[in-house]
Parts: sequence; structure tokens; C-alpha cells
Amino acid sequence: MRALIYCRVSTEKETQASSLERQEAELNQLADHFNFTVVESIHEMKSGYDVDREGMLQVLDLAKDEKIDVLLVQDETRIGRGSAKIAILHTLGKYGVKCFTISEQGELQLTEADSMVLEIVSLVEDYQRKLHNAKIKRGMKRAVEGGYRPEKNLSNLNQGGRDKKEIPTEEIVRLRNLDLTFQEIATTLQGFGYDVSKATVHRRYQDHQNNSDRTDD
Repeated sequence: MRALIYCRVSTEKETQASSLERQEAELNQLADHFNFTVVESIHEMKSGYDVDREGMLQVLDLAKDEKIDVLLVQDETRIGRGSAKIAILHTLGKYGVKCFTISEQGELQLTEADSMVLEIVSLVEDYQRKLHNAKIKRGMKRAVEGGYRPEKNLSNLNQGGRDKKEIPTEEIVRLRNLDLTFQEIATTLQGFGYDVSKATVHRRYQDHQNNSDRTDD
């Protein structure tokens, strides 16, 4: 298994450098014990309460890109503290990356409280995803029932390498005339393959209205 060593101390004092070196040496021994292949070692001098840590962001990038299978740390506090630790563990779990620690000489065993919080976070995220998909489905259904035909109206979808945000304003206006909200229009277009936000839809519609008003004058 491919392992990443992550070493962290909370301050940037020079005296902490030896602690980082000691952590790495012990983590290499842990990797040898489990026959892990260490692909990289990351050192960081940042507070564990800080989520915006360059080193930890690198860890998450490698996890997302499926370049590591295991994260090796001295103990769970090296990953983070408080809410930051929960957020990072949740993200690593989604990417299928396990955590091994020196303190436990094996895979990290979460406390009952941490496990409960992670379960709640996962449930909330799952329902948010289901709600978002339901909104897209409802918006698409209402649009089609109102006579909207994406295969005809959105003929420029992903052709010639064009930016998907190049949505014809008339399509936004057409959906708006079907009484869809700006959020529903955005989610509907996302369902048709466009990476567009509610703010973009609203701005395009307002620009159209302003131009129409000037034309009428």
C-alpha cells in the first residue's frame, strides 16, 4: 500500500524542527512494520485548528487523485484539532484513505463521539446531494413539460471545446418564462451538463431585461 507521512508541529520555533525529524523517523519505522511504500513525507508548522494548511491541502490533493492509500501520523491530533480534525477525517474517508498512527501502532481508532459526528456529517452530506439531485430532476421535468427541448435549444452543448458557461441568454429567458426560479434554472441547466451558478443565471437575465428596456426606450 502507498503511504504518505505527515508530520506537524504547532509553532515555527526552530526547536520544533527536531520534533518533525523524530516524527518522520518513527513513521518510517511504522511503514516498514506494515510493509507500506512511503511515496512522500510532508512537514508542517501550523496550528491543528487551522484547516487552511498548505501541507494538509497537499495531503488531500494526493488522496483525491488516488495517489495514496494510507496516511501515517504520530497521533490523531497531528491531523488536526476540533472541527478541523473531523472535516479532514471525513474527507479522507470519502477518498478511501486510512489513517495509521504511532500512538496506536496501527489503524486509527476513533472515539465514540468522533464516530458519531462523522456519521452525522455523512448523513447530512448524503441528504444534501439527494435534495440537489431532486431539484435538478424537478426543474428538468417542469421545463420539458413546458415545451422546453434541450436537444434543440442547447445545440451548442460541449461542441468545439466551448466553455459550458456560454449559455444563450434566450434559453435562460425561456426557462424564466416557464416560471422557474433562478436557482431552479441553474440546477436545471446543470442537469443538462452546464456548469452554471444561480448568480450567473440571474446576471444574464438582468442584462437581458436591461437591454430590452433600453430598446423599448
